[in-house]
Amino acid sequence: MSESNTTDFTNPSTFILLGIPGLEAAHVWISIPFSAMYTTAILGNFTILFIVKREPSLHGPMFYFLCMLAVTDLVMSTSTMPKMLSIFWFNSREISFSVCLTQMYFVHSFSTMESGILVAMALDRYVAICHPLRHSTILTRPLVAKIGLAVVLRSVILTLPYPFLARGWPYCRTNIIPNTYCAHLAVVKLACADISISSYYGLFELFSVIGVDVFSITVSYTQILRAIFCLPTKDARLKTFGTCISHLCAIFALYLPIFFFSLTQRFGHNVPLYLHILFTSVYQVVPPVLHPMIYGMRTKQIRGRLLQLFTHKET
Repeated sequence: MSESNTTDFTNPSTFILLGIPGLEAAHVWISIPFSAMYTTAILGNFTILFIVKREPSLHGPMFYFLCMLAVTDLVMSTSTMPKMLSIFWFNSREISFSVCLTQMYFVHSFSTMESGILVAMALDRYVAICHPLRHSTILTRPLVAKIGLAVVLRSVILTLPYPFLARGWPYCRTNIIPNTYCAHLAVVKLACADISISSYYGLFELFSVIGVDVFSITVSYTQILRAIFCLPTKDARLKTFGTCISHLCAIFALYLPIFFFSLTQRFGHNVPLYLHILFTSVYQVVPPVLHPMIYGMRTKQIRGRLLQLFTHKET
């Protein structure tokens, strides 16, 4: 036992994902809602992509950003859920070191990308409400493409240090990760070295990237609300604000859990481990499930096109 605990795990060949420690006996039951949500996320986001592709009237900035969000949700959930379900169903806990680092990169990169997309969507709402007559001339296709590219590049570059820092640490305690996927801090906490750089960089990204994104969205919606309150009638104000409801729901669904999980992982020592792991695992699939529902139900063009498809099939 003592030898296995002191074996040199520098760049170990495999890690062991425990799943949800303390709830191993309930893994099969826990897998039922997770698999249902994952299936719903796949179907919902592919439906969004299919409808936008098929309907020329939806080929505009808002729906381009929505397609980016759908692709991001598909990649982010697929990077964790298949392995998570294999742990729940088959007790398949081993994951190779390189695959673990790849999963870590995809999870954090696409989470950052999703935040950038929400900023772009807030910009679209700002232009549409505050400068409606100039919307098509301001948010041209080339500009939308540049914004999308900037969002992708920012996420790709800023997340690169995570796997490189994790690969550089010596792992001499254990290769067991008490989690359902390879989160950055869950991995580097296994290192037998001072991991302050990894921890500080994670906080830097949280507050400089996510913090800046939240600030940008707040500024956009401050201007939007000012424009809404200047409208002459109550009906006009409610109708205009209604176009922002879906985006606001998506914002809260992303940012509130990010700040909660990041801070409790570092400072919430009194939070039970199984509860923290359960919540972080749920977070990997809840936004991808919610986004198609939020935008599908709240966006008139998508809802109408979806109803058209079903009624056309029935006739």
